[in-house]
Amino acid sequence: MVGRVVFAVPGDLTTPTGGYAYDRRMIAELRLLGWDVDVLDLGAGFPRPSPGERAGALERLGSVPRGRGIVIDGLALGVLPEVEALRRDHPLVGLVHHPLALESGLDAADARALRASERAALGAVRHVVTTSASTARLVVGDYGVAADRVTVAPPGNDRVRFAEGSRNGTPALLAVGAIVRRKGYDVLLDALAGLGDADSSPPWRLTIAGDRGRDVGEAARLDAAIARHRLGDRVSVPGAVSAERLTELYIGADIFVLASRFEGYGMVYGEAIAHGLPVIGTTAGAIAETVPAGAGVLVPPDDVAALTAALRRLIVDTAERRRLATAARAAAPHLPTWPGSAALFARAIEAAT
Repeated sequence: MVGRVVFAVPGDLTTPTGGYAYDRRMIAELRLLGWDVDVLDLGAGFPRPSPGERAGALERLGSVPRGRGIVIDGLALGVLPEVEALRRDHPLVGLVHHPLALESGLDAADARALRASERAALGAVRHVVTTSASTARLVVGDYGVAADRVTVAPPGNDRVRFAEGSRNGTPALLAVGAIVRRKGYDVLLDALAGLGDADSSPPWRLTIAGDRGRDVGEAARLDAAIARHRLGDRVSVPGAVSAERLTELYIGADIFVLASRFEGYGMVYGEAIAHGLPVIGTTAGAIAETVPAGAGVLVPPDDVAALTAALRRLIVDTAERRRLATAARAAAPHLPTWPGSAALFARAIEAAT
């Protein structure tokens, strides 16, 4: 069954983050399946909208023709428990990339308020789509959503060219993700500094590709950490890059590394595996489900010493890097595909409508 559905997104759909990339691609894939998808911009400011932004988003949602299904991205849904008023006239589907209360840097009161708000909002929708089994378990266990109302539709992966590595003999490290506290860049810089100074450290270079505008304070702290550790000649932070440039970075990398404090899925980990890269990550959230066994080294989040040890191991030991890369290449063809995930998403919409 195909039909017409509204996909409600908070702000600019072209925003360079994994969540928006998922939304863009899922909309495109649903259209390929025959769905008529209308994109509804709920406005900027989420997940901390002003009263005016909140009222505007609810007004836009209320203007959707009666009976039409609405998919609401969790970045907005989680702070709009008022969607309860729409449930009588609209089949609602909530899309949860990761629970808002698990964003790093929140104080206890903010986390409690976000959790209560998101719990109420998820109680108002007919069906919930999550991007990982790990997040599905959180939605069921911590947010009171019945398991039969949850569908897991993970991000897909395209067949891409395998990484070739650096050409100058210096291992090229790549980290991808918006410059926000949850991505753990402060931990990564501390761990790299723990490898030693310019005279004692093994050779390496790191590129961090990610939007610097999401949290300007965190971006400033990243710059300060680079300066404090005297890593300016080894670490490059170009900000958000084009898709073409990102592909070049993956192809030229030897190791993918990201010290996330939580990931509801972690699309970039999947992208790294698709490129056949060995991965250094953490055990937080769904990362262990995303990175196949044998293709990476996962350490506890916020554990600088363990991350330093993992970095040293893969930077120094070429054979170990090659072993992990071989496992990543073997796993790449078995990663979720976008058409397959879109079929799951479509069934979730059908279940709601």
